[in-house]
Amino acid sequence: MATDYSKIPLINKTEGSQKRFELHLEGEIAYTEYLLNKLGVIYLTHTEVPVALEGKGVGSALIQKVLQHIREEELKMAPLCPFVAVYLKRHPNEAKDLLAPGFHIAQ
Repeated sequence: MATDYSKIPLINKTEGSQKRFELHLEGEIAYTEYLLNKLGVIYLTHTEVPVALEGKGVGSALIQKVLQHIREEELKMAPLCPFVAVYLKRHPNEAKDLLAPGFHIAQ
């Protein structure tokens, strides 16, 4: 049975030049780093899931929460991170209307 991550809050860390979304679980931190430009395009650059959390759906839960944040903030996304790109290829409907101009999900 899959773990329900819906009650774990997405933390948006914005101090300094490092910007990332985090999920804190089991004493570990999974995160997706990003850059946000003045035109409202968020570049998802890197995702990291600690070894202790691998294979538990944490990465997918993190990306789902990040996509929800992007929707709520009415941003457009540039999925530069390979993990995000693979996730979106497997779940193309979740990227609907979120991709920045010039970006697409390869089939």
